[in-house]
Amino acid sequence: MANVTVHEDDILIKEQGYNDHFHDHHHGDKYQTNFIFHYIFSMDHKIIARQFLITGMIWAIIGAAMSVVFRMQLGFPEESLTWIKPFLGKWIVVDPSTGMGKLAPEFYYALVTMHGTIIVFFVLTAGLSGTFSNLLIPFQIGARDMASPFMNMLSYWFFFLAGIVMFYSLFLSTGPFSGGWVAYPPLSALPQASSGSGTGMTLWLVSLTLFVVSVLLGGINYITTILNLRTKGMSLWRMPLPIWAFFVTAILGLLSFPVLASGFFMLIFDRSLGTSFFLSDIFIAGQALDRVGGSPILYQHLFWFLGHPEVYIIILPAMGIVSEVMSVHARKPIFGYRAMVYSIMAIGFLSFIVWAHHMFMAGVNPFISNFFVVFTLIIAVPSAVKVFNWITTLYGGNLRLNTPMLFAIGFVSMFISGGLTGIFLGNSAIDIQMHDTYFVVAHFHIVMGVAAFFGMFAGVYHWFPKMYSRFMNETLGKIHFWGTMITAYAIFWPMHYIGMAGVPRRYYSFDTFDAFKHFSEMNKFITICAIIAFFIQLVFVINFFYSIWYGRKMKTKNPWEANTLEWTTPIEPIHGNWPGNLPVVHRWAYDYNKDEREFVQQHVPLKEGEVGDH
Repeated sequence: MANVTVHEDDILIKEQGYNDHFHDHHHGDKYQTNFIFHYIFSMDHKIIARQFLITGMIWAIIGAAMSVVFRMQLGFPEESLTWIKPFLGKWIVVDPSTGMGKLAPEFYYALVTMHGTIIVFFVLTAGLSGTFSNLLIPFQIGARDMASPFMNMLSYWFFFLAGIVMFYSLFLSTGPFSGGWVAYPPLSALPQASSGSGTGMTLWLVSLTLFVVSVLLGGINYITTILNLRTKGMSLWRMPLPIWAFFVTAILGLLSFPVLASGFFMLIFDRSLGTSFFLSDIFIAGQALDRVGGSPILYQHLFWFLGHPEVYIIILPAMGIVSEVMSVHARKPIFGYRAMVYSIMAIGFLSFIVWAHHMFMAGVNPFISNFFVVFTLIIAVPSAVKVFNWITTLYGGNLRLNTPMLFAIGFVSMFISGGLTGIFLGNSAIDIQMHDTYFVVAHFHIVMGVAAFFGMFAGVYHWFPKMYSRFMNETLGKIHFWGTMITAYAIFWPMHYIGMAGVPRRYYSFDTFDAFKHFSEMNKFITICAIIAFFIQLVFVINFFYSIWYGRKMKTKNPWEANTLEWTTPIEPIHGNWPGNLPVVHRWAYDYNKDEREFVQQHVPLKEGEVGDH
């Protein structure tokens, strides 16, 4: 891909007063410095990255708190929950004879539904990809900003608006949507099916449709910026691995999210206009509905055509971040750079042809299932390539075991242990036994949830100085890492065992099942660990916001001694990123310990006789 020609007047900036007078041909107007335009309706990619991150953190606290509430009901069904009635109101049902408070069953399902929706979409999709794509793409490719800063701002505000609608749905008298985060019809397609399928479901659909718009606006911007705004010398094969990961992630989002939106529109038509895309032969209270010809399986195909690429929309950015953090703090070039890029591409491609492995129990033809089994297992190959290359990058490295590096290594641990259990679930014969048990919950929470969070934490600790010109507290960071690592495994490893024993997920209570009563102690243990894990995340939140104002100040441009271009920008961030000319790239991003030099940044020219790249 040829680089865009950049004229001299486009890349010059006044040294004095550039904050107020930076003219950019993309923006066409003077940079605003008042609070509203600088921090709220900002078109600066660095501020938008912070907006995505902090909004995602708020949603993470809400989503995690929901899981703590329903875990308390599962772990301690004999205990009274009247103490949280002031917060949850009528959703805590008090027995007048005993005074015992219980979580209302319908609210239990609403909490499970909202927890899944919030964490998957608002935290791990928008919070992870939105934050780091915005922060790093212009920085690492040597661009002033995104291709369309206005579209970038719109992307955040559509996400924010989606969050407002979803948050509002939590306070409806009938409660939020309670049909599961995958929203399978007919429960989601019939407002009269349950109280949680009424207005709460309508707002859920509106919210996620706005969210899809946000993803599409962001994805178009990320792809355009990477292809067209790379600085001189920044060829595709010199791009850092995070940029490759964000690039493929944006393509996945552009191709898969519109398919989900089409499913949502058909759901809205079924709910509001009397159509039958997903409904046929439905009886409610003994009465047959006049709905024929539709198929709820059609919705499953539309949902999982997004749902499986969504797994990689979440995990690929974390993979790119971990690759960068690991190379910097191991003081070694990333092992197998091209193999890493090709594996990102292979994972992206294969993610589109394995969606029906979520549907082995939906009556899919067994012959067709075999196709999806084969490609599901094949996707383990590029994933294994990445794991091998991460471990080889660590091998023999001069490791700095600081907080970003610990979270990067923790990511690899989680990805291996969570990925191995996916081999079981990818096999249709075994999945029939494991489906809808806690084994599935354990698998996707470790490989998609916890691993992605570890990648996000590694990125936040590593690039926090770039965002705020200060460092996060290292001691609190290590408490956060070890506490999260231990409690995450303590929560989800036992779930594998109770899942293999057949304990089903999404059940409100196991009290009435003789087969599952003997797991009550394990359920208590899991719940206690979940509560501890929640409070450990508050350590991170306190550390984050405290460090913004009181953290140790950044003294040099390049405190980690890294090679990528973001560490050549001024300590105090400026609009346009670089004063003067844009940096010119002469080498790839991973020249560590080369020619007796510990690190060589990308803009440093080659010496006479030096061989460039890798």
